[in-house]
Amino acid sequence: MADFILPQNTSPTRQASRRLDGPIHAERHVNIVCVGAGASGLLLAYKLQRHFKNYSLTVFEKNPAVSGTWYENKYPGCACDVPSHNYTWSFEPKLDWSGVYASSREIYKYFDDFARKYRLFDYVKTSHQVTGAYWDDATQGYDITVNDLTTGQEIRTHCDILINAGGVLNNWRWPAIPGLDKYKGTLLHTANWDDSVNLEGKHVGLIGNGSSGIQVLPKIQPIVKQVTTFIREPTWVSPVQGLEQHVYSDEEKRDFATKAGQLTEYRKGIERGLNGQFGIFLKNSKPNNDTHDYMIEQMKEKLQDSFLEDKLIPKWHVGCRRLTPGVGYLESLGKENVSVIYGEINEVTEKGCLCDDGKEYPVDVLICATGFDTTFKPRFPLIGPDKRNLQDVWKDEARSYLGLAAPGFPNYLIFLGPNCPIGNGPVLSAIEAQADHMLKLIDRYQTHNIASFTPRQEAVDDFISHKDDFMTRSVWADPCRSWYKNRPDGPITALWPGSTLHYIEAMNELRMEDWEVKYSGNRFAWLGNGYSQTELDDTADWAYYIREVDDDEPATRGGKRRKLTKSGTVRATAGVNFTGRSSEEAEKPLRSNI
Repeated sequence: MADFILPQNTSPTRQASRRLDGPIHAERHVNIVCVGAGASGLLLAYKLQRHFKNYSLTVFEKNPAVSGTWYENKYPGCACDVPSHNYTWSFEPKLDWSGVYASSREIYKYFDDFARKYRLFDYVKTSHQVTGAYWDDATQGYDITVNDLTTGQEIRTHCDILINAGGVLNNWRWPAIPGLDKYKGTLLHTANWDDSVNLEGKHVGLIGNGSSGIQVLPKIQPIVKQVTTFIREPTWVSPVQGLEQHVYSDEEKRDFATKAGQLTEYRKGIERGLNGQFGIFLKNSKPNNDTHDYMIEQMKEKLQDSFLEDKLIPKWHVGCRRLTPGVGYLESLGKENVSVIYGEINEVTEKGCLCDDGKEYPVDVLICATGFDTTFKPRFPLIGPDKRNLQDVWKDEARSYLGLAAPGFPNYLIFLGPNCPIGNGPVLSAIEAQADHMLKLIDRYQTHNIASFTPRQEAVDDFISHKDDFMTRSVWADPCRSWYKNRPDGPITALWPGSTLHYIEAMNELRMEDWEVKYSGNRFAWLGNGYSQTELDDTADWAYYIREVDDDEPATRGGKRRKLTKSGTVRATAGVNFTGRSSEEAEKPLRSNI
């Protein structure tokens, strides 16, 4: 077999002219830089390695290890709120999860093992933080500056395509409360946990009742002397009936490993249920109304306190904020050593928190479970051809193309960008769909004489208009305070206008009409010297299209979808939620979360 692969380190114009010496679709070298070695960055490395030739990839990771948020978050009780067997890549199951909801340390090990199994550390530079990316018109690529956090040295490099896999929940922040620097006790943040701090016998203050606060309280309550938890707004705390926290027995793990198809069917049952719950997020739908009534009943049953019921049960729709399984949280609020202070913290004093009730609450340790900067702005200056910085462009509202790219910033792609399905259903499935879509773009770039590609402004404007219209019918538009939007009455910038399955189908096809493409030289230079790739492969069948029957793939989108999804082979999918219930139970309230 004779390969003709365009050489690397040549200018776009030179590479375009070289195409005339080779066959159609000759694969030129493409140099890719990826920011972040969390789940998304590792998946990109895996897929490029599996599918591409004649490329180079460097993944810069600011932490000393891979796995992103699952390396960073180590606070007591930190876990994923998606069942562990479905918090894996579709093609890479883990046989020995300890329980239904895995700890952050166990999830970290899954992604670290994934990187080691497929030799992805060959591409990763840990303790390297990208500090800037600057478009170069001459090379049609980005000049990148990187800080080597081990030596303090600044490194400069260049890439044809820049991919941001930094994620959303990776830039933790202290709460914007005056006086935080005056506090003389031990100050902790859940995303920057100090394992050396001993909480036993201490009076602990806990700020926040988001996902991390809900996970922390039940873990620390039994060991501390007193907990004062500061809550400023209500939240729906999801019961998990049907899929409670469960520790897998050795027999269950053995069956997963040895009985053909058992683990796959178990995973499929959960995934079907996760994908069957999108109706919860639509206002006044039967699933939303039923779930609302059920969750009120469950929260009251666990709280058993009229004051807490009044303050903690929201008036807005279920799902406006991300639902979090509250394993033991509501029950902890009623323990003798737990005090709930509802309202705003006006300031932090040397001793503790001064609240809007006029009282000061002294504590020995103050834990801030106050989340992250979720504005979607890149964590480094990203300068485009017109010298604009994407950090400034997205300061007030992040407007992306399908959660993947930003208009005006060529050859720049984003994992989990604005308005992708980060809270609509199974998130790793969505990341896989994004990766596959990026591969299609990279393949087109590599096999054509494309200099740059960027989403058209009018395409982004139309997408945002469609998204905003859709969101008026969703529960996310309710006036709750959520990281899904910058302010309670603001546009929803985090979520996709549809389900995760909806997003996967939207990602299946590359819509080049939505992209502004610039070429090096004649746009048809990719036709090359007149030879096909097949003729240069003496191991290939040069008459591959001669056959006895028509076995072509379906020509229509609908036909392809029906074949891919094995339409007609599964019964009662519409009635299954993620507890695996049958269609006969479909009219009952949905009792689990995504």
